[in-house]
Amino acid sequence: MPIASVVRHSFKEKQNIMRKYTLILLTLVQTTLVTFGQTTPEVIVPNFNDKYTDFVRHLETGKTDINYTEFRESFIESEQFKVASKAKTQFDSLKKEMYTQMNKSNYQELIRITKAMLSIDYTSLIAHKILRQTYKIIGDTLNASKYKSIQFGLLYSITNSGNGKTCETAWHVIQVSEEYFILQMLGAELKSQSIDNSNGLCDKMKVKTEEGEEKIYYFETSKVFEGYRKLGMK
Repeated sequence: MPIASVVRHSFKEKQNIMRKYTLILLTLVQTTLVTFGQTTPEVIVPNFNDKYTDFVRHLETGKTDINYTEFRESFIESEQFKVASKAKTQFDSLKKEMYTQMNKSNYQELIRITKAMLSIDYTSLIAHKILRQTYKIIGDTLNASKYKSIQFGLLYSITNSGNGKTCETAWHVIQVSEEYFILQMLGAELKSQSIDNSNGLCDKMKVKTEEGEEKIYYFETSKVFEGYRKLGMK
């Protein structure tokens, strides 16, 4: 066979190999993009021109050095608070599914679910906690650190507001869910709940500690009722 024919034949083979390689590469890229889109959902920032929206936007970009008490209170004042109230059933369903996926160690689904929860209520302590734990497990240290800062920023803004020992020195909350989150963090089992108006507007929580000791914790709830009034609830 002439040398020229051999060269042309060799060149065509190389072209065919390159076409196949390019096709495989494009397929891999498309698959990666689809997978990436499915497994790295984003928190949806509310489309409102208010303080709460600005806080969420800043926090999502990693700017976590904010006033978390002001942030939590801005949620009650925001239009998103009304949206979250209407989406309560959806939020509760997501929370229930979150625990199901935790038992299955389905980390990508946990990220999707907790970010969907934060898209409804970015002040959710449980969503931030599970999201940061999930990122830590999969080795995403940057996001784990970010959501840890937010979780503990929210938590300390409550626990630094008092000592929880009396109604006068109660922990200030904006939602009842914050009360139950703190009791869970303390390892306390709720035995009874009542209202104490002796020195403010408080929830009085009688609990049993992990050591079997009975204690009482107080949560100041004026902001909770402010939220109820905004929603037209008594």
